[in-house]
Formats: sequence, C-alpha cells, structure tokens
Amino acid sequence: MKGSLWVAFACVATLGAADAHASDRSWDKASSIVRNAVVVSALGVPAVQGDWTGSLEAGASVGAAFGAAEGLKRLFPEMRPDGSNDKSFPSGHTASAFAAAASLQNRYGWEAGLPAQIAAAFVGVARVKARKHHWYDVVAGAALGEASGFLITSRRDDRVKVFPWGDGGGGGVGLAMRF
Repeated sequence: MKGSLWVAFACVATLGAADAHASDRSWDKASSIVRNAVVVSALGVPAVQGDWTGSLEAGASVGAAFGAAEGLKRLFPEMRPDGSNDKSFPSGHTASAFAAAASLQNRYGWEAGLPAQIAAAFVGVARVKARKHHWYDVVAGAALGEASGFLITSRRDDRVKVFPWGDGGGGGVGLAMRF
C-alpha cells in the first residue's frame, strides 16, 4: 500500500472532520465526505495496483451493503431523529463505509483495513451527531457493511480461499488451500 494514498485519504477525512463540529448539517456533510473517501479508496487502491478483481469485489461489497440497507429501509420504516422522513433504519452511509473498509481489510490486511475501519466508525458517529440516525441504525448499517465486505471480498493471497456457500438444504463457509 502506498503511503501517499493514505496521506491523501487522511487529508480528506480530516477536512471532513474539521467541518463537523459546527452543526447537524456539518456532521451530515462530514459523514458524506468521509464515506465517499473510504469507498473511493476501496475501489481505487486495487485499481492503482492493477488488482481489477479487488476493485470489482469492493464495488460488489459496497453495492450489496447499500442495496440491503435500502431494502430494509422500505421494510422497516422508522422516523429519523430530525423528523425529516421515515428512512432511518439502517444507515446506508454507515453500511457503505463499513463495506468498503471491510473489503480493504479482507483484501489487503489490517494495514489497509485499520485506517479504513476508523474512518467508517467516524461516519457512523457523524450520522448520529447529524441526527440522521439512531445509534442502532448505525450498528445495523455497520453489521451489513462488515458482512458484505468480508463475504464478497477475497484475500489477495490466492493460496487460501474462504467462500460462503448455500443450497436448499443449508449453507456454510468453505475453505480451500493450495500448497
């Protein structure tokens, strides 16, 4: 992982955080900026390295998490803390950020994953501070994101593969190792 990519990511995240202490609207803006930075990193880091499978898997992880969050918003309408609409549960921003972070962590290890997970946690906190979500909306979004990131994204090391499987009779997780 190139250090300059993480310096750029930290600058964007810091700009978003610096703007965040003024108002609910500022927290909302900061959460969107940092969420976008994490998602762009999850898509861009693999692309810069020529790892197109990693980019595709990150995109699928983020898409699955966001799609699941949007579906759950329709199934379980709940008023946002600010009263703006009934799309509070779960947090789509948080789901997307954690999916991107989990994708980076699963693909490249904790060195890439830890900064991304911290940024994703900031997104969750900012969504609560912006009064767009309750704490449990953010926890549900984080769980969706983590699940999609870890289930859809494979490790870059192709000697060990972990994959989910399922059929009409059940499901599980498989492990394949190459020696």
